[in-house]
Amino acid sequence: MSHVFSEETHRNLLARIPQCTGREISDWLRTVDEGPSLIRFEEKVSWLRGEHELAYGHAKAIIHEHDLRRAARKLL
Repeated sequence: MSHVFSEETHRNLLARIPQCTGREISDWLRTVDEGPSLIRFEEKVSWLRGEHELAYGHAKAIIHEHDLRRAARKLL
């Protein structure tokens, strides 16, 4: 399954996550950092969904954002 989002879809999902989950994006990103060292995108999404009972779209958006930020850090 593809993990490609349009930028608009991704931003819309991120904006809804705090309201839907009660936790800020920064908190979710920290949770992913502290979670298991999974390599594949779908493994990370499945772990986040199973461990924290998130909707698929929310988990996917969190992992996508995490990967985007990690890639940006590597460029610095």
